[in-house]
Amino acid sequence: MFAVVNIAGEQFKVLENVKYYVPLLEGDVNSEVSFDQILLLSDGKKTEIGTPTINGKAVQAKILEHLKDDKVIVFKKKRRKSYRRFKGHRQPLTKIEVTKIG
Repeated sequence: MFAVVNIAGEQFKVLENVKYYVPLLEGDVNSEVSFDQILLLSDGKKTEIGTPTINGKAVQAKILEHLKDDKVIVFKKKRRKSYRRFKGHRQPLTKIEVTKIG
């Protein structure tokens, strides 16, 4: 069984008992979160497609940790002008484990 879920503005195809890195969510570590914006739900035989979401269904997940992604380096330079700018960015993420679908 899998589902396509909208989590913090991004769509994820999720399976039960699998860990995912998603954009930063509010909540403490080891707390349960529920996602009710299910766009598609399939059990292998039957597929439900939401218009735009499926009502009455939810995906339960557990927050495992909050962390930051790898650094992305932004470097700007103009030749012969003494212009150089160097910046880095690390996106905050949340690691979740899906416990129940539907």
